[in-house]
Amino acid sequence: MSLALASMMEEVHAHSGAVYLLAADEPVLQMAVTAGLPRAFAAPWERVGLSAPIPVAEAARDRRLVWVGGEEDMARRYPRIAVVLPYPFALAALPVATADTLYGAVYVTWPGAHPTVLSDRERASLTSACDRLAVRLEREARKNRALRAEPDLLAAPAGTAGSLGTVEAARMVARLPYGLASLDLHGRVAFANAAAAELLGVHVDDLLGTQPWVSVPWLNDPMYEDHYRAALISQHVTSFVALKPPGDWLSFRMYPSTSGLTTRISRARPVAEMVGAAPRADTAPAHRLVTISQVLSLAGALTEAVGVQDVVQLVADEVVPAVGSQALVVLGSCGGRLHVLGHRGFDDPRLVERFDGLPLAERTPGTHVLNTGVPAFFESRQQLDRLYPDHGGLPDGFAAWAYLPLIASGRPVGTCVLAYTEPHAFPADERAVLTSLGGMIAQALERALLYDAKNQLAHGLQAALLPHSLAPPSGIEAAARYLPAMHGMEIGGDFYDLVPTRPLAAAVIGDVQGHNVTAAGLMGQIRTGVRAFTTVGQAPEEVMRSTNRLLIDFGADLFASCLYLRLDPGRGRAVMARAGHPPPLLRRPDGRVRVLDLAGGPLLGIDAEATYPTTEVPLAPGSVLALYTDGLVESPGVDIEDALVGLGELLAESGDQPLDKLADTLVRHSAAAQERVDDVAVLLLRAEADG
Repeated sequence: MSLALASMMEEVHAHSGAVYLLAADEPVLQMAVTAGLPRAFAAPWERVGLSAPIPVAEAARDRRLVWVGGEEDMARRYPRIAVVLPYPFALAALPVATADTLYGAVYVTWPGAHPTVLSDRERASLTSACDRLAVRLEREARKNRALRAEPDLLAAPAGTAGSLGTVEAARMVARLPYGLASLDLHGRVAFANAAAAELLGVHVDDLLGTQPWVSVPWLNDPMYEDHYRAALISQHVTSFVALKPPGDWLSFRMYPSTSGLTTRISRARPVAEMVGAAPRADTAPAHRLVTISQVLSLAGALTEAVGVQDVVQLVADEVVPAVGSQALVVLGSCGGRLHVLGHRGFDDPRLVERFDGLPLAERTPGTHVLNTGVPAFFESRQQLDRLYPDHGGLPDGFAAWAYLPLIASGRPVGTCVLAYTEPHAFPADERAVLTSLGGMIAQALERALLYDAKNQLAHGLQAALLPHSLAPPSGIEAAARYLPAMHGMEIGGDFYDLVPTRPLAAAVIGDVQGHNVTAAGLMGQIRTGVRAFTTVGQAPEEVMRSTNRLLIDFGADLFASCLYLRLDPGRGRAVMARAGHPPPLLRRPDGRVRVLDLAGGPLLGIDAEATYPTTEVPLAPGSVLALYTDGLVESPGVDIEDALVGLGELLAESGDQPLDKLADTLVRHSAAAQERVDDVAVLLLRAEADG
């Protein structure tokens, strides 16, 4: 594999690459050998799943060549890689496979100067090389020889001063007034002249064999190591300045090759002189490109966004200030039209919202980016007006725009528009970072859209299954509340109902196991069954028996608790039947509260022959019956008896309130309802006083 990789790279003039082998017992690609650059550069991808959204996995999964033409292409299609390696380089990934078997995959990279298109010669050369490697691996497999990782192929270190050639050459380097240092591919100093050691403030012997950002304390900053990585990957000359305490500025210029780096070190003018003068206190700081650490921080924050508006707010709070823009619009599409999902930073929202409902066929920057998935950057108003004279983008007051396609799961889910109040140049590295940010925003937005759709479905389904309003009989006042659990689909099996049959009305409250679609669907069927059995005139015990048999006939393997009562306000009583449900509370007109210890039977859905005896309870005018599900009183670490006592005290204290306000009070002051590990349903019934 090592020889095959080296030969492949030489044929197409690539400067790094790796061979992956498919694991024998799982869909995972494992890096077997690398060449050209240290393995640490690709450390996050030493072991990748076949489903991973990276080129080498895609090449193996789809059995095709994957080409990434440069920095912007990488940022747009593979933002995970662009976050870690935001440098200009091109990449090709190919499967290593025969007609019948996948053995692994290969990738090779070129410096940023490579054309954005892979030539036919390069394509043919890489394809044939991978085919030859697959045949060799097939032969080894037939011989039952295990395929193992091989030593990586890196150029030899540049050597010490004694290997520079003649003694005179070494003397010449020593006489130079500026510092020279040679770094190998791992960033270790292989040679440094006396001037370099003096400028760095470290003895030559302490430099050799070390990485400068390790052996020189004031260079111990990830930013300086990043310049070394950028130079090696892009093969572009890289420069930077660093402050040597207390006040000496040094200039570093790195000249890369495929064997390492030559670094020239010299004194630099103070930074204030470089920019003409020190910045004044009233001058706004210059815009600084988002750093890798910022990008990773933003990525972490985006994973916490739940709904679409959460994503919009987070981008406004985190991304907009970081990239130096002043306003934001997030666009999506539905039904062939553009939709404004959210915006920030505009004085007049109507100027933005006029784009809502715009057909995707309209020629505007937002629709073009959404349709093509290609970012668009407009450095000035003139540039935007020239390309889109009829639809000059977003409202007046802004002078530059970045339109970022939001692509997730291979499809566009929206467009993020960043607006700037001043003309703004977008150099290649900034475009790559912005496009990469767009990829991360897209993933968060896709999750948020799914969450909002699921949430809307859950609330719609729950609303359809529960009564839209309560119609109590004459002499009875009613109020109800329902709260879904705080995890799952925010939909559950708790239910309540008030059936206004004549001459006597009925009330029911129950709880089907679970808080998901299955529980909700079964709850709807039980509620319908109770209504039907009540309407045909069955007595309370018969309604419970019929509902129990109905649930068993469904064969759903779910149980339900239930409390059913027939109301007779004219005679001041209620007849109740209970199936494993928490006991109701009765507040008498004098304010005293007691827990009704009702006879009852097992949970519905357990025993087809179960019976449910009834209990008659007096219901004097002014009395309040509190029916509830266990989500109101049960929470981890709280004794159920203590919770019932607390609920009774609250009902006694607040029972004279209007019934709707009383329902809110009971829910608001319940510790279990605040945690909501389970659904909560409350049904309150008050017998109206005479006159």
